[in-house]
Amino acid sequence: MSRSRTDRWLLVGLRASGAVTGAVVLLVIAFLLIESWPASRHVGLSRWITDPSWYPTSSAADGRFNLVPMLWGTLAAAGIAVALATPLALLSAVFCRFYAPPTIARFYRRMIQLLAGIPSVVYGLWGLTALVPLIQHFRPPGTSLLAGAAVLTLMILPTIALLADAALANVPGDHLRAAAAAGLSRPGTIRGVVFPAARAGIFTGILLGTGRAIGETMAVLMVCGNIVQTPTSLFDPIRTLTANIALEMAYAMGDHRSALFVSGLALMAIVIALVAMADRIGRGYAYA
Repeated sequence: MSRSRTDRWLLVGLRASGAVTGAVVLLVIAFLLIESWPASRHVGLSRWITDPSWYPTSSAADGRFNLVPMLWGTLAAAGIAVALATPLALLSAVFCRFYAPPTIARFYRRMIQLLAGIPSVVYGLWGLTALVPLIQHFRPPGTSLLAGAAVLTLMILPTIALLADAALANVPGDHLRAAAAAGLSRPGTIRGVVFPAARAGIFTGILLGTGRAIGETMAVLMVCGNIVQTPTSLFDPIRTLTANIALEMAYAMGDHRSALFVSGLALMAIVIALVAMADRIGRGYAYA
């Protein structure tokens, strides 16, 4: 009876937590919509895409409001970082879980946890003082899409690696013993048994890493060059949406300020699209 009452209170607490979380998300979306409405009304939808460049002013009639170059810069930097970090993180998790001796595996995990806790500004400082001069030696100016993607790769790799390691650790031991009894080799077991069983957790780690890469501000602001242009090369300077907000919010007024909230709304839309994609893929896994 006591356990049943405890379960009911736990269920109430979980539902309340879910309701509060949902309410916070809705409030954030409502705030962004309200703050971005003046620019959306004065500028119109098409000009966010068709204006020649980004040069906003307090008056929509005198400014230029093209967000597409910064959107492409954001997606390019995050996409390259995720593409580089994911295989490295999965190999790291497999090494810790199935190949490394226990002592080395524990030390390795502590090092990855330490990397996950380093502030983003420290990554940005390292990129600015070490990575950018190295890239500049081969292709000026050094501050570029490549520098931003490399720094983001280092930042999100620990997150994906730790969550992948946790997902691999939660694979039932019966699966591993059955694979061994069937005569599967260790690589065959990892490829055919472990990864399919852990794919939901692995995908969650990739999603969280992608979200962090898209939302990162300080590091990309320091190493990407902050030039509003659509990148055509890895060596082109770029400006991301997050860096644009950080750079201009302090002095923006009128439609310029409201336009920065449109940038935030665009970032929120990207995150919602990622969550929807994750839910769709998760449902596919459930029925696989």
